[in-house]
Amino acid sequence: MSDSGPAGSAVPAGRSRLPERPPLSQPRSTGSRSSRQPALGLLGLLLVIPVAVVLAIGAGGEGSIRVLAPLVTFSLPLVVMIAFWWEDWPGTRLRSSWSGWADTVLIIAGAIVLTAAGQALAGRLDPAALFDPTPGPGHVPTFPATMPPAGLAFVVTLQITLVGEGWPLRRLNPLVAGPIAVAIAWAIAVVGYLTVVEIESPPGSDVIARDGPVPGAVLGATLVLIGAWQVLFFVVWRGWPFATVARRAARLTIGHVTVIGGGIVSYLVMRELLGLTPARITALSGCFIAAGLLLGMLLEGWLGNLSPAVERATLLLATLALAVLLAITLQAIADRAMHLTPRTADDWVGHAALNALATATILHVAIGRRWPFPHPAEQAVS
Repeated sequence: MSDSGPAGSAVPAGRSRLPERPPLSQPRSTGSRSSRQPALGLLGLLLVIPVAVVLAIGAGGEGSIRVLAPLVTFSLPLVVMIAFWWEDWPGTRLRSSWSGWADTVLIIAGAIVLTAAGQALAGRLDPAALFDPTPGPGHVPTFPATMPPAGLAFVVTLQITLVGEGWPLRRLNPLVAGPIAVAIAWAIAVVGYLTVVEIESPPGSDVIARDGPVPGAVLGATLVLIGAWQVLFFVVWRGWPFATVARRAARLTIGHVTVIGGGIVSYLVMRELLGLTPARITALSGCFIAAGLLLGMLLEGWLGNLSPAVERATLLLATLALAVLLAITLQAIADRAMHLTPRTADDWVGHAALNALATATILHVAIGRRWPFPHPAEQAVS
C-alpha cells in the first residue's frame, strides 16, 4: 500500500483519483519489503494475536459467535473502504500513533449501525438483542439471521475492490468512490437476502422466515469459499495470473468468472464429494483465508528473491499448511478448552479464523500501517 501521508494530511482529499489498480493486488517488485521480513511480520503478531483473542472469546464461546461475529462481519466492508479506497483517511489527519486507532473507532461505530440495519432487515430493530447472546423470545437475535447479508456485502465489496480493480469507480475522488462501492455491495446484499436466501425463524423470535432457494448456511459457506479464492489470487499471489492480461475487459471478466465460479465449484466438491457440512466448510475456508492474510499481508515479502513461479508455489503450500495447523489448533481449543458442541465448535472455528484472526491482521497492516513497528522511512512501503 502506498504512503498515507504525513500526520495532519488527508491524502484522498488532496488526490482527484486513486491509482489505476489497488496496490495490494499488483505484483511485488523483486526484493521489495523483504529486508525486514519475517521479523516485521512476527512483531506484528504481538498486536494481531491479542486483538484476535478478544474478538474470538471476548463474549465467551457461544456469546462471541452470536454477538461479535455479526458485528465484525458487518464492519468488514467499512474496513475495505477505509483501507483500500480512503487509504486510511480520516486517520491520516492525526499523528501516526493515533491514526489506526481513530479509524478503528470509526469502524466500530459503523459496524453497530450496519448490524442494526441488518437486524431491521431480518425482522425489526431490536437494540437489546444486538449485544445479548440469548435475548429470549420476542427478540431478533443477530446470529445467524443477519449473517447472509453481512457476508454478501463484504464479499461483493472485495470483489469490486480487488477482483474488479474498483473499475470504473477508481476514476472518482476516493471519498466518493469508496461509499459508492459499499452502497453497491449493500444493494446487492439486500436484494440477494430478500430474493434468494432461505431463513428459518428461531422458535419464539421475531426473525422473519424466508423461503428462498438457498439456505443461509449454504450461501455463507459459498461466500467464504469465494473469499478464499479472492485471498489466494489477489493477496497471496498479488493478482496473478489475471495481472498478466493486458486488456482490462478480458482481465476483469476472467477474474470475476474464475473467483466466483471457483467458490461455487469448491462448495459442490466439499459438500457433495467430501460430505462436509456448510458449517465445517466455512470453518476450513476461514482458516485458509486467515493463513493467506498472515502470509501474504502480515509477512509480505518474507520469501525474499525467489523466482515468481517458485514463490507462488511456496506460498500456496505454506498457506495450505498454516490453514491445516490453524484448523487443528482452533478445533482443539473449541473441543477441549471451550467444551462446545460439534456444530457450535465449527461456528466458533470459522469465527475465530475469519472474523478474529483475519480481521485483526487487516486492521494491523492495512488500517494501523503496522504501527508501532515499522521504521518511519519504511512506512511508505507495503
